[in-house]
Amino acid sequence: MKPIYIYIFIMAAITYLIRMLPITLFQKEIKNQFVKSFLYYVPYAVLSAMTFPAMLSATGNPIASTASCIAALMAAYKEKSLLQVAIIACVVAYGVTLVLSVV
Repeated sequence: MKPIYIYIFIMAAITYLIRMLPITLFQKEIKNQFVKSFLYYVPYAVLSAMTFPAMLSATGNPIASTASCIAALMAAYKEKSLLQVAIIACVVAYGVTLVLSVV
């Protein structure tokens, strides 16, 4: 068996276990408010922990990355949609990169 198939099998097994274990372990409703609030915010924390470092290194230019990150945060604070925030961040990153390449 080639190593790629072993990797795919392990990935599939882990993905399945991550989705199956909570269903089998927590069959009763969770009543603890701390646990409920913790589980509510875990996806947001994980997503931001994965996204934020990528945002700062995506352009290869720390000034453009920082500017686009600030623009995205401002757009999100003004309750723009996810698509609008992404477009604003891309336009700002491109614009700042373009301006910095001219200067």
